[in-house]
Amino acid sequence: MYLPPHDPHVDDPMRFKPLFRIHLMERKCATVECMYGHKGPHNGHIQIVKKDEFSTKCNQTDHHRMSGGRQEEFRTWLREEWGRTLEDIFHEHMQELILMKFIYTSQYDNCLTYRRIYLPPSSPEDLIQPGLFKGTYGSHGLEIVMLSFHGKKAKGTKITGDPNIPAGQQTVEIDLAHPLQLPDIENLRDFSELSRIVLEVQEQVRREEQEQQQEEEEHSQQAASQPASPLGGKGAEGEETAAGAEGTTQDKAPASQPFVLPMGVISRNEDYPRSCRICFYGTGLIAGHGFTSPERTPGVFVLFDDDRFGFIWLELKSFSLYSRIKVPFQNAQAPSREAFDEMLKNIQSLAT
Repeated sequence: MYLPPHDPHVDDPMRFKPLFRIHLMERKCATVECMYGHKGPHNGHIQIVKKDEFSTKCNQTDHHRMSGGRQEEFRTWLREEWGRTLEDIFHEHMQELILMKFIYTSQYDNCLTYRRIYLPPSSPEDLIQPGLFKGTYGSHGLEIVMLSFHGKKAKGTKITGDPNIPAGQQTVEIDLAHPLQLPDIENLRDFSELSRIVLEVQEQVRREEQEQQQEEEEHSQQAASQPASPLGGKGAEGEETAAGAEGTTQDKAPASQPFVLPMGVISRNEDYPRSCRICFYGTGLIAGHGFTSPERTPGVFVLFDDDRFGFIWLELKSFSLYSRIKVPFQNAQAPSREAFDEMLKNIQSLAT
């Protein structure tokens, strides 16, 4: 298991924790040991479910328990996972969220299912190299997000989740066709000024989507009433899309500009970069506990450099800072773009 560093230190390296091991024996036999808990290796079981999926089961779950009961287990988990004690956490809401996360994770410690995850494919047009990033999520701590590019959109998909937004959901979506021109550094400190700029772009995006939908409906009606053209009319559209994407790429690397968070925007990590390359309009997914009433809300994607970006959640007045995971995962490349897109669709359907 790869664990993120302790909150909020996103630039620190990932932590490694073994969960099981397999001893290969003669005559194609093998023994499996569960490594979970603090009492050493013990008897386990592995089952191949289907292609790219397997399950592990612990046969001696008493090895996961501690003599001091659940309270001792919670305090140990808090110290190891968060790098702090219960006495360090004064905020009652944060205590509640951390306890919920402990309950969710510990109730599945005896039986786990693993599914293959592909790293996102890259292309020369991408804003930065896609991949896995560690991000701050307020009182939920650090979570892992996969950044991938899809034409004029970029998506941040949760690989690890929390009681509000589960793993597999699209936590942020960046509209690469709508860069944002931030105000000068003094006016940027004014949250209402940033909010005005973002909401104007949100309205512009809404109008463009409505116009596009109307055009598609009209085109569909015309196509149904007229014989098809020998060329099908797709070539010009494809060229226009490619040109649009190319134009976005050419404009993606202007000179860096000063950056500061507006007054009132909360950040777990105050050590964020004070200059950025470019910003884009985007949306972020928020929900209540148990993924209730999910909705996409406007925000600002801030690209700092090749390995760090941020997202300002306008409605929450919160800032998430993301830093690239530099673990060299082997054999993790998708065999094709279609295979990667299918994987994204599958993990989202599992989450819902």
